[in-house]
Amino acid sequence: MNSRSTCIWLGVAATLLAIILLKDKVLKRPNPAVPTKVLAALKPSAVTRVQVRPKTELEIRAERTNGTWVLTEPLQYPAQTASVDALLTALEKLSPAVYITSQERKHRPKADEEDGFKPPQATIIIEQGGEMVQLWVGNPTAPGDQVFLQVIGIEGVYVVDAALLKLIPASANEWRDTTFANLHESAFDRIAVTNGARTIELRRDESSRLWHMTAPIPARADHVRVEELIQKIRTLRVNRFVVDDPKVDLESLGLQPPELQIAFGFGTNRATLFAFGKSPTNDASQVYARRSDHEGVVTVAKDALGPWHVSSINDFRDPHLLTLTCPLKVIEVRGSEHFSLERQTNGSWRVMPGQIPADAGFVDELLTSLSSMQVVEFTKDVATSPVLPAFGLVEPRRTYVLWREATNNVGVATNSIYAELNFGTNQENKVYVRRTDEASVFAVSLADYEHLPSRAVQFRERQIWKLSEDEVTGITIRQQGQSRRLLRKGAHDWALAPGSQGIINPLAIEETVKMITHLEAHRWIGTGQEARSRCGFGAADYELTLELGSGDTRVLELGSALADKPVYACVKLGGEEWVFEFPGSIFAYVSTYLTASNRPQ
Repeated sequence: MNSRSTCIWLGVAATLLAIILLKDKVLKRPNPAVPTKVLAALKPSAVTRVQVRPKTELEIRAERTNGTWVLTEPLQYPAQTASVDALLTALEKLSPAVYITSQERKHRPKADEEDGFKPPQATIIIEQGGEMVQLWVGNPTAPGDQVFLQVIGIEGVYVVDAALLKLIPASANEWRDTTFANLHESAFDRIAVTNGARTIELRRDESSRLWHMTAPIPARADHVRVEELIQKIRTLRVNRFVVDDPKVDLESLGLQPPELQIAFGFGTNRATLFAFGKSPTNDASQVYARRSDHEGVVTVAKDALGPWHVSSINDFRDPHLLTLTCPLKVIEVRGSEHFSLERQTNGSWRVMPGQIPADAGFVDELLTSLSSMQVVEFTKDVATSPVLPAFGLVEPRRTYVLWREATNNVGVATNSIYAELNFGTNQENKVYVRRTDEASVFAVSLADYEHLPSRAVQFRERQIWKLSEDEVTGITIRQQGQSRRLLRKGAHDWALAPGSQGIINPLAIEETVKMITHLEAHRWIGTGQEARSRCGFGAADYELTLELGSGDTRVLELGSALADKPVYACVKLGGEEWVFEFPGSIFAYVSTYLTASNRPQ
């Protein structure tokens, strides 16, 4: 290379270096005259329209309607409000790192091309209070962490953080709302599910708010399952916007006819219909989907739709025999006995006839048992009168009638039947049952049926007596021909009565007596000699007599403790002997510290 060429190349290199240094100096030096914000007057909440014109894509326009953003160009579609607001918030807070004046840019003849403004990489137009602001977004700077920005009408160019680029949509799809279904509970009360040739129709009851099946048969629907499936549709998100062409070949996508179709309606009007088709060949986890209010096709997650594909109408039927949605006034029981439980004005319950105080806990246990009873078999969908004898349902073995309090047309409080459950014959560890408000016959497990209380005695208030331990002055124990008497001399102070022998534990006796003075039945068994005989009572062989300061006594007779068997006890209430299941935890104390034997305690 000759010296002339060397000088030329050295001159070119020096010129390039000078340009680079000058540009770097311009970009890096602080300019105290630059405002702290690029758009100081911008208020995102006051913006009514945003337009973005990407360099090579169609214009994107979003307009605020009733507090939410809607895309109006290049198509009508709900917008991602959060994405639009995120761009406006970033522009509101945007502060320039460097401001390049128009005078400085004149020294660079190709400044618009070099900075990316000829043409701009993106144009942003913001409308606020009738005023319009237009921004040009240029190229990133050499390091890539900043970008050139120009506000039309203001001389000079800003250099701002390149993070802004991530918030500018490259296409309308980036601002489209990915919510597949905007379902509001008040907007629908009917659902029709079509899966191949099978259609199931559901309706929400206006008063109970529970779902019922109306077709192909009238039946109670599995309310919890239906609500869970609705929630799956609500949370369904668009994975990809496939096409917006109304002439798309729907048959090839499995959308004509759809493989699954779910229609939501209100009254006689159809609100929205969702159609789901095949999976894309390259992604089996997605399916093509379409809404009736938009011609576009999208893809959504396939697994969220699995439960909507039903193989039987029973998939949507309520697996429970009963669902309670309101307080009850009367529970009528017909079987070996005919009695009722009636709720009083103070919320307590009584067994009728007899006005016997009922235990609210036992009533709740009955209702819980009925509500949690699972249908093990949908035996017959429509059972007409001629087939009822085969299930023992012409004259049911047991019936529970639940009455709720209602008001008639003239405003007078009355009772109406909430549900009537008839239980028939049992077969293969199951019992047939029918609700009188439905045409179907179900089967429940024999064990669940036998767990249901059916006798009035089983509902008596479990509190046997409620005394203060200070009322007890002594206790006499008779057991297997032996007897012993204990006297209470004061708090936690017990002694053997004259003529009684042995060693006692005063502290333990005090705690045991305290338990007995607040005695409750674990479960009532029956009354009279029949109950005594059934539970193995003969002559009294274990009897405790509590002596009270008033001169009165309380007598408690205990049965034998057998392995894996409950301990039964008997007390006299209202002149009648009542047999009940004695609490096992208390019996452990009684059999240790209140015995007639002289063994050490």
